[in-house]
Amino acid sequence: MSKSKLSEDDTSAKLITPALYAAGWTEPAIRRQVSFTAGRIIVRGKLVTRGKAKRADYVLYIGHFPIALIEAKHNFKCVGDGMQQALDYATTLDIPFVFSSNGHGFVLHDRTGTSLQLETTLKLDDFPSPTVLWSRYLAWKELTPAQEKVVKQPYFDDGSGKEPRYYQRNAVNAAVESIAKGQNRILLVMATGTGKTYTAFQIIWRLWKAGQKKRILYLADRNILIDQTMVNDFRPFGGAMAKLSVNAKTIERADGSDIDLPLAMDRGPDNKRRINAAYEIYLGLYQAITGPEEHQKIFKEFSPGFFDLIVIDECHRGSAAEDSAWREILEYFSAATQIGMTATPKETEYVSNSDYFGAPVFTYSLKQGIRDGFLAPYKVIKVHLDVDVEGYRPMPGEVDQYGHEIEDRLYNQKDFDHTLIIDNRTARVAKWVSDYLKASGDRFQKTIVFCVDTPHAARMRQAFINENADLVKQYPRYVMRITGDDAEGKEQLGNFIDPESKVPVIVTTSRLLSTGVDAQTCRLIVLEREVGSMTEFKQIVGRGTRVHEDTRKYYFTLIDFRKATNHFADPDFDGEPVQIYEPGEGDPVMPPEQSEDSPLGSEDSPPATPGEDETVVAGYPPPDISLPPSIAEPRPKYFIKGRPVKVLTERVEYLDENGKLVTESLRDYSRKAIRAHYASLDAFLRRWKGEERKERVMEELAEEGLPLQPLMDEVGKDLDPFDLICHIAFDQPPLTRRERADQVRKRDVFTQYGPQARAVLEALLIKYQDEGVVGGLDNVKILEIPPFNQMGMPFQLIKQFGTKAGFEHAVHELQTALYS
Repeated sequence: MSKSKLSEDDTSAKLITPALYAAGWTEPAIRRQVSFTAGRIIVRGKLVTRGKAKRADYVLYIGHFPIALIEAKHNFKCVGDGMQQALDYATTLDIPFVFSSNGHGFVLHDRTGTSLQLETTLKLDDFPSPTVLWSRYLAWKELTPAQEKVVKQPYFDDGSGKEPRYYQRNAVNAAVESIAKGQNRILLVMATGTGKTYTAFQIIWRLWKAGQKKRILYLADRNILIDQTMVNDFRPFGGAMAKLSVNAKTIERADGSDIDLPLAMDRGPDNKRRINAAYEIYLGLYQAITGPEEHQKIFKEFSPGFFDLIVIDECHRGSAAEDSAWREILEYFSAATQIGMTATPKETEYVSNSDYFGAPVFTYSLKQGIRDGFLAPYKVIKVHLDVDVEGYRPMPGEVDQYGHEIEDRLYNQKDFDHTLIIDNRTARVAKWVSDYLKASGDRFQKTIVFCVDTPHAARMRQAFINENADLVKQYPRYVMRITGDDAEGKEQLGNFIDPESKVPVIVTTSRLLSTGVDAQTCRLIVLEREVGSMTEFKQIVGRGTRVHEDTRKYYFTLIDFRKATNHFADPDFDGEPVQIYEPGEGDPVMPPEQSEDSPLGSEDSPPATPGEDETVVAGYPPPDISLPPSIAEPRPKYFIKGRPVKVLTERVEYLDENGKLVTESLRDYSRKAIRAHYASLDAFLRRWKGEERKERVMEELAEEGLPLQPLMDEVGKDLDPFDLICHIAFDQPPLTRRERADQVRKRDVFTQYGPQARAVLEALLIKYQDEGVVGGLDNVKILEIPPFNQMGMPFQLIKQFGTKAGFEHAVHELQTALYS
């Protein structure tokens, strides 16, 4: 076979791979077809698809280290045709040496800058050896032999084939290399749900195995985080690991087996606390090893130089504040290398993580996680209650249900459930959310309701119980309050986050569940309190971003009653929602766009219908500042009973071309968007007439964030997309599809064809009239479906037009006639 006829795969197998072998590369250092993203999750109503995963043709490794990437192209293409794509992949994967090849030779792009020129063309037999590339890498990084040993230390391998995801590998490599070079304060920023604990484990494992760090302390602020870490990600440390606690506990592993957690502390016969200093890996709860009293500062029982590595989980909570008790631990062990891990680096006037740890050595954002398909996208439903918008002012002398005279002023949303409680408002929220669950067809979607405080969470729990009495009778724990002061509720936290546990389903909380809880199957988050902190808002959103393939949880929904989602407009927030819906009174609770043509709501949205490359897939608690029970509050809470509460008129927000939410009618928004794309009617007509595949025009608009189906629904007429665009954007009188089809019939434009060919064209016309198909009619495969398959075999029908080209020509004439 001629080289010019080789496929891309053949070019790789017969030309590129042999050249790699000849240069000294061997298996398993050569990896082919390396997929490194999961494929973006695309939500269209209830239809969920995955886009195509990004895949590199070759990745070359030295040990565990990916050092080179090759993009292969057809043999007849230019040798450098794959370079731009290869550079994009290499930047993502943090690979220094980038190659493009067509089998005749290579083009090398040296991202290290150590070569004489940035890009060099090489002969096929001049591919550099592993030794050459690694020596260039070491020179670029200026690594000493001792540092090289640490950098090359392998990851933990349990034999299952599990490897770090590409961004986890980048994070681990960045941290290990920085530490090997002597940097002692490291900050890693990784979105919630991206595996910070697993990343921390691999960092510790490599440094521990390399002998770089021998005694390690891992700090978190929730018992459940320590326990989950010990039995899951940190399990390979085995007997070298213990928990800084005197309370023994048996916990279930992910595989269902039980284990007694090893403890590094006990009490002797004299009841004095003792610490076993024989372990190498210690895991501790901040609150358990420090406190305001000196005898509570257990960490001081270790010498200041005992630990040489400390990893601080969720370091945005408290540990960054200069006067925090947690910061005291870090300063006591100041000689140790300290790694802070967070999803939300905290930067305020008073607290700064980057001030303490320095700039992040690695960042992986929520937006990137969603685009890669590792994190779940989300829909946003904003619900505006009349009393929230209009406020509440009491009548002169009005008293609440307990006889307290209500202070005369205008109460607004900030007051509700703080100083003034309206029972019907609570009930209306519970009813709206319960109606949403009923309308969804799945009332067992794990749901977190964030409330103003713990009493509000108790009232909300009661309201949800009353709205779901049928299920509560069958499942008494269907609704639970889980707050810091509710022991029975906290006992159910494990069941709520357990994918195998059916209940609890709806949990009401204040702040306990806002951070650190691995609620993999949470599908619904309800915001029933203001969220003033961007840090906390990101953490709350993070409760839903985990993808859970086993339960087919690919996205989640935020229902906002308190305008908390205004944080989306803040430049510090990233990760666009797939849909924003604001229903009015009487509107359905499910977004009307929940169909296969649902808009996706952002300026880089994918097309409104799936493409061929898609696969269908179905804080540390704040201090208690409440007054003691014996002291009256300075301002009483008023309880208002019986005041009607309703949902206001619908308002819809759209993302404009700058990614900002704007409020206007769908027609006005669409008119502006279309006219920005086509300056005049003539410009649109030229584009439409010049495109044989008419749906490409609609795809272009969808890619600009304007799917046409919602606009079609609002207009309420059976219009062709052509007429819809002309009518909305250019004020042209529209024709329905039936009227267009009838015009073609009246003109009788297909007299040149025989009876059977005309019958085929008439069937195509009916299909257009009923289904609105304007493109793809010339695809001969359409002849394999009803009603065409009842008219004859495809080859028989095509024969009536002479040839396949004749059939396609006739269809194009039909399209021309429709739009003449």
